[in-house]
Amino acid sequence: MFLESISDKKYIIQSVDVALSVLLEVSREPGQTLSSLARNLGETKQKTLRMLRTMEQRKFIQRAEDGGYNLGNAILVLGTSASTQIDLVKLASPVLETLGQKMNETVQIRIRDNTEALCIAKFEPSRDLRVHAVVGRRRPLHAGSSKILLAFLSDNLIARILPQTLNRITGNTITNHTALMKELMNIRKQGFCISHGEVSDQLVSVSVPIFAVDGSVLAALNVAAPAFRTQKSDLDRFISLLTEAAKGISRGLGWVG
Repeated sequence: MFLESISDKKYIIQSVDVALSVLLEVSREPGQTLSSLARNLGETKQKTLRMLRTMEQRKFIQRAEDGGYNLGNAILVLGTSASTQIDLVKLASPVLETLGQKMNETVQIRIRDNTEALCIAKFEPSRDLRVHAVVGRRRPLHAGSSKILLAFLSDNLIARILPQTLNRITGNTITNHTALMKELMNIRKQGFCISHGEVSDQLVSVSVPIFAVDGSVLAALNVAAPAFRTQKSDLDRFISLLTEAAKGISRGLGWVG
């Protein structure tokens, strides 16, 4: 299988591997000089300098006045993002279980990873007929409840990350850009997203936003259920439960509303 083969050395890009080694070495012992870094890594000064200059250009490394190298500001951004995502999963895990038991359906948390929605946490009920969620599974942003992750972005960013051709997954998938933008405006206005069979004909889902400390949408909290047993009253209840839960998670992340 492909997943088993990606660890093979033939898939390792040497220059990237060296750059990451340099970054980790600077992290381990900040302030090292070029000579010290090259010696500790067993690389030539020329190659080490190329890596340092490249990462310095991208703000991952910064050079001090005394010639030593330290981590740059871009690392702070990555660290904050990683810390927030880890905190998100910690905060959300008990909430997902409580929600899942109350609704007796599958609940998930998804984040936007570039142009896709990525599942980072889930809870599935014990009932035989349920929606199966997979941590690490990706979905297109334009289909299903993942649209909530698009709705609160700026129109310019939406235009940049959406592909020109929106792939059709089911007969209910929105594939027209104008229709999608209209739907995103409605989602933004009402504060939640309901999807009827956009990813699977037999499923209905509801999602609400989770906010970061700066008020941006960090993630989506959603429930997915078989359409045949989901009535209008169920959807209204799902919206209410999800909204309150998402507010609690958001506040835990520093959001004040």
